[in-house]
Amino acid sequence: MSDGSDETDETDETDAPADEETAVDVTPETVDERLDEAETALEAAETETDLDDVEATLDAAETQIENASFPEPDDEDEEPPAERLTGRLEELRDQLEQQRGPYGSDVIDAIEAGSGTVTDTRWTEDGEPEVVTATETLTESVGDTLDTSFEYGSDFPEDYTDALDSVATAVTDAGLDADDDTDTIAALLAATDAFADALEAAEEWDDLTVVEQLTVEGFYDRLDSDNRKDFPPELGVVRIAEHENDPERILTAFETFDSEFMQDNCVEAFRRLGAPEAYDAMEGLAQRRDRPAIEVLGKIGDDAACEMLHDYISDESNPPLQKTVLKTLGEIGSPESTQPVANRLVAEDYEVRSQAARALGRIGDTRAVEPLADVLAEEERDGVRAAAAWALVQIGTERALEEAAQYVDDRSFLVQSEAEKAEDHLGATAAA
Repeated sequence: MSDGSDETDETDETDAPADEETAVDVTPETVDERLDEAETALEAAETETDLDDVEATLDAAETQIENASFPEPDDEDEEPPAERLTGRLEELRDQLEQQRGPYGSDVIDAIEAGSGTVTDTRWTEDGEPEVVTATETLTESVGDTLDTSFEYGSDFPEDYTDALDSVATAVTDAGLDADDDTDTIAALLAATDAFADALEAAEEWDDLTVVEQLTVEGFYDRLDSDNRKDFPPELGVVRIAEHENDPERILTAFETFDSEFMQDNCVEAFRRLGAPEAYDAMEGLAQRRDRPAIEVLGKIGDDAACEMLHDYISDESNPPLQKTVLKTLGEIGSPESTQPVANRLVAEDYEVRSQAARALGRIGDTRAVEPLADVLAEEERDGVRAAAAWALVQIGTERALEEAAQYVDDRSFLVQSEAEKAEDHLGATAAA
């Protein structure tokens, strides 16, 4: 008895499109045949359309390779079919790309690249006119080829890059076809190649040696037969610049010459000048805990350095660094440093404690009076106590002077001396 389902469920394989190959149908030989077809067509191609057809054939071959399940070769030294066929496919694609074009877009790309070079490069005094000539030659060649002309001013490089933009626009507007305008494109590319070669040959700043660059910038201008006595001559420039209070010239030397000898001499010059212009350079060195650079920051006296320096004064493993930083903080004199410096009055190293006391005296913040008074009363080292007494005198308020004046009969002559100064100041104030 039929239930109406006696139609077969089997699919007729002949219903598949005749030109569609399954993975089972694909063998290394069939892919080779398709690649042979593409190779032959590539050799005969004369137009971009012909090349497009070749590319379509290569795309089909690539799909075959990706979908196929090739058997592994019996010989383990033999290259697997998929790898061999993929290598051949890539070689044909390279040949295809080599036969394409040239295009108008290639000309535009070359012009834009040259324009970027003109703008981004620092040209020498000799190189600039060479670039001007190269640009003028290119615009004239393109104008002759496209039967047009370009006008621009004489400001370099602005007017010349504007002219190059106009040239690129003209090539775009020409709508050049790779098949129909082959000769025109070739002529334009010859012009852009010559332009690129001329830019490459033009003298740019980086072509000069360091000494040549500095000579152009006038670094050595102050040297003459009378004062050219130091060696190297750059040292002479630094010494003259220091004498003339010219920190910028010293900064040029510091940033240019990385020898330890020149670096040290530049830092010393900055320390003597206390030049604010050197702040950034010295801060960079100070971040590496360079003590001479830290000393320069003290001479400059910029509060901006304090936060960084506060981190260094708690390093008990490096007393020399602590002392240098404390002295620097005292010279800067920022009230923000009062508490971090006062914390070092109990440092392990007595010289650090002494330097902390002196730094508080230089800062002059009245909040330091109490901790300095405690040092006078409790510290065992007389040298540290003398520094605390000196600091109280420097702060100079009535309370600070009274704290110091208590020690006029102290066992330490240095403490006595500072106490007497405090007593004298108090007396003078009372008399006034």
